Amino acid sequence: MATFTFSSKADVAYAQIREQILSGRLGAGSKLDQYELAASMGMSITPLREAVRRLSGEGLVLLDNHRNAKVAQMDEAEARQLFEARLALEPAALALAAQRRTEGDIERMNAALEKLLPVTREQGEPALVVHRELHEALYTASHNPVMTKMLNDLWDRSDRYRRVGLALPPGGEPRLQDFEEHQRLVELVVQGEAEAAERLMAEHIANSLTAAALADYQEQP
Repeated sequence: MATFTFSSKADVAYAQIREQILSGRLGAGSKLDQYELAASMGMSITPLREAVRRLSGEGLVLLDNHRNAKVAQMDEAEARQLFEARLALEPAALALAAQRRTEGDIERMNAALEKLLPVTREQGEPALVVHRELHEALYTASHNPVMTKMLNDLWDRSDRYRRVGLALPPGGEPRLQDFEEHQRLVELVVQGEAEAAERLMAEHIANSLTAAALADYQEQP
């Protein structure tokens, strides 16, 4: 998940609710009792409503005319849009990273690699956390803050679908090819192999858990 610097109670509420939605603890379609949430966070309803409006702007929460709120549903259309956006942006970011990476970037990528685990149902949440750390290190090495922010947001919004993928057959497999591709991606970036890094990242996304979730949605009636 993204890291936030809190400057107000609304920021705190925003980050906490967002994390619960993206992790699946607040399920798709579930109603958000804003007064109950405000009380549980020890704040008034005003900053809580501000946080909910921000989440509505991101498409994670739906609001009606009476200020009732619920977690947005998950569907094939959103899964496809997130997948297409990642497929367009992430390989391009890897190509830039191969051209612009610094020694500090390389240290950060290698540190994330040392902690990496195969992203499987068995490994669970720890694997997802370090998986994100590595991808964020790769994005950051592009030295394009606009692209990095977009990709971090796409990664977070894809988390709900990544967890769907974990529940499908691919999530129960060893996923060693996926695991080894991360090592190769870092090697290509370090070596400055922009085209090869771009190509491998496209293949990596095509075989991701998000892609598995999208395929499952497309197969459903």
